[in-house]
Amino acid sequence: MTVRTGDAVTVKARAKINLYLHVLGRREDGYHELDSLFVFGEIADLIDVRPSRSLRLEVKGKFGEALPERNDNLIVRAARLLADAVQIKPNAEITLTKNLPVAAGLGGGSADAAAALRALAVFWEIPPDSVDLTLLGLGLGADIPACLLSEPCFVGGVGELVEPVPDFPSVPILLVNPGEALATASVFAGTKQKFSKRSRFETIPDSVDGLVSTLNSRRNDLEGPAIELCPLVAEVLQAIRATDGCRLARMSGSGATCFGLYGDVIEAREAAKSLRCRGWWSEATVTASAQRPWADI
Repeated sequence: MTVRTGDAVTVKARAKINLYLHVLGRREDGYHELDSLFVFGEIADLIDVRPSRSLRLEVKGKFGEALPERNDNLIVRAARLLADAVQIKPNAEITLTKNLPVAAGLGGGSADAAAALRALAVFWEIPPDSVDLTLLGLGLGADIPACLLSEPCFVGGVGELVEPVPDFPSVPILLVNPGEALATASVFAGTKQKFSKRSRFETIPDSVDGLVSTLNSRRNDLEGPAIELCPLVAEVLQAIRATDGCRLARMSGSGATCFGLYGDVIEAREAAKSLRCRGWWSEATVTASAQRPWADI
């Protein structure tokens, strides 16, 4: 979603969710080759860009205080990189409303940087053919190319190979984060050469049950290493599975956020309500898609 109102441009930075994530191997440069299916929740951070005589970043929202140093924020780096690429001054006031947990396996930093690139490209009126945002973003973070698309997609390589899945419908989903941050590098280090095979599927299931059946033969290879570092992840997964209507529970990315798939959004909302009493961040949403959802949402 990109909205221009007068001099301001607003873009959603949707939560990234890995429905499955297979680690295929480790490259000589230390990066890991992946095979994953990304979807994006309608729950999101917000990027707002307005005129300014310099580059400024304001952060607000529930999780704003958890972000690192402002001057080294990925959003600021993305803005400077884009301005340098088109040889303009990076003059803009960027406001980030941080609604998603930090270091949570939801691609938050990458999603925010991708949204900033999209917003600034519109704000600075940069012609689409004058700069490759995907290539630019990849230098900042492996998830940024997929987050620029912000729609269902298969992702390969270290994140640079993005294959859209345009006919993937919207799915009711529950997101739960226990408030424990996990370092991505530490989780990947725990894979210990236990690598998987590429497992993409050609036919998109036409029901939640069909999707769950397909996903049951796949997994998140980072789930085990994450649980070793943060046993609370296992407790979250068990709690999600125990909620009424849960069809599948799994960790997203490198954690610690976990998700549950449901037949309808009402079940997901009831599950979110029941898990908030544990002090966990719990939100029901639906995945972003231009297609008709399976349930009335």
